[in-house]
Amino acid sequence: MSSMIKSYTSQILQSLIDAARHVRHQGPSQIQFWFIALVIGVVAGTTALYFRKSITKLQNYFYASDDLGSQYAFVTDLPWYWILLIPTIGGLLVGLILNHFTADGRVRSVADVIEGAALHNGRVEIKEGLASGLASLITLSSGGSSGREGPVVHLAGVVSTWVSNRISADGITARDLLGCAVAGAVSASFNAPIAGALFALEVILRHFAVHAFAPIVIASVAGTVVSRLEFGNVTEFTLLRQGELAFYVELPAFLILGLICGIVSVVLMKSIFWADDIGTVVQENLRIPRWFRPAIAGAMLGVIAIWFPHIIGVGYQTTSAALTGNLVFQTAIMFAVIKTIAVSITMAGRMGGGVFSPALMVGALTGLAFGILATSIFPNVSGSETIYALAGMGAVAAAVLGAPISTTLIVFELTGDWQTGLAVMVAVSMSTALSSRFVDKSFFLTLLERREVHIASGSGEYLLSKIGVSSIIRTNDHPRAADIDVCAAMVEEGQSVRFDATLEDILPMFKMKNYEFLPVRNAEGTAIGAVFHIDAITAYNEILLSTAIEEHS
Repeated sequence: MSSMIKSYTSQILQSLIDAARHVRHQGPSQIQFWFIALVIGVVAGTTALYFRKSITKLQNYFYASDDLGSQYAFVTDLPWYWILLIPTIGGLLVGLILNHFTADGRVRSVADVIEGAALHNGRVEIKEGLASGLASLITLSSGGSSGREGPVVHLAGVVSTWVSNRISADGITARDLLGCAVAGAVSASFNAPIAGALFALEVILRHFAVHAFAPIVIASVAGTVVSRLEFGNVTEFTLLRQGELAFYVELPAFLILGLICGIVSVVLMKSIFWADDIGTVVQENLRIPRWFRPAIAGAMLGVIAIWFPHIIGVGYQTTSAALTGNLVFQTAIMFAVIKTIAVSITMAGRMGGGVFSPALMVGALTGLAFGILATSIFPNVSGSETIYALAGMGAVAAAVLGAPISTTLIVFELTGDWQTGLAVMVAVSMSTALSSRFVDKSFFLTLLERREVHIASGSGEYLLSKIGVSSIIRTNDHPRAADIDVCAAMVEEGQSVRFDATLEDILPMFKMKNYEFLPVRNAEGTAIGAVFHIDAITAYNEILLSTAIEEHS
């Protein structure tokens, strides 16, 4: 029996190696690629599963309870200094980990996966990603107020990057592998196979190419199977009362709710960015060590948790309470405000975690508060206030993620309530339309814009940063090189570019001065060649064409 198992294992591994080699040379359109997508979906789903289970284990260790969702009463019985101390120590551990394993002390997240898909041939940082996963695990287990989905997405990116590096995958293949890994992880995290596949396409790859659809769906289903083998076919939230919608009469209320949720989502995102800016200013002025910043944020969260323990962790218990109508109006408003403050502190403190779960919670609380008002003012033409909580949850989350399609489906699959789809869709559409006027389409893309990574405007802009001058330079010994004396004179006049410049840097210079070429200088300031306008335009057209082919094939 043992020899038979070894034989089967050897055959499976050899099949994987052969498939990988074939994909490396033939690309992602081959049937073999689907087999690799299946394996990646299982691995990414398993990673998401054990990340979730690890949070539970550490919560049990820190708080003597294996479920923060049911332990709020238990937390309030703990000594106040213990509630304060747990997130402080957690923040200190996070700071030390990130300070040692990352160059900038920053947790990697969904934004970095989007950047990797767009600019780095479908790859993310492996060492930094693993450190960020550990930091987020500690954050979520020790009282940080963020979500578990963002870290899971980046860990999935680490899995696909490792595979892409092993098989030397090109950009298209690696991006499809990245989409497969993300789909498997999201599906396992939410038990939502449809939403997992669409999230990978809509948020990460940002296209719906046919060649990517089949393997991503396979990986998504594989991730869901992993989740259901552990938890069964259950939804994350259980709605005690099915909503009833007085369709035509009540739809205007959901339009208004969508606009309100759009404003709430902008406030949530802007609060995080504002808190991050304030934290950076304070850190620089007081010369606080980088590794100590998360500990300060943890202490602040601990102070809040003494009076408002619902901010601890992911917050699904409070979200469930909102969806079942078990909160009064004042409590819903207060919890939404406190949660926004707590999320801002967590993210600005560089503690780790994601924003999706907090967005779900704030949205559900906002929707419930609105629903209580709406149903009390017009009781004869209103359904249940829980419908508004459901619609609000989807509306805020969709605006934060910039993903109305996948978020709507995630809401349906999280709750199992497909009967109120029209209300959710109306609220989501209004929310995303409004919020996109105040941010760069989503929280993640705005975060990248703050780092001077221009992906929000589309491939026409961000592809400029992918082409370096070094790849199109005509050196001084080139058969059609620029005149050396002219180049030297232009360098002296300050009309030159660095060797490490990109098309993003040089095309505006060509446009302003109508140069035929620009000298390229080295670190010593010596002209080593020139970049010609025609070469720059040709390279740009070629990469635009290849991107268009990938996105429409």
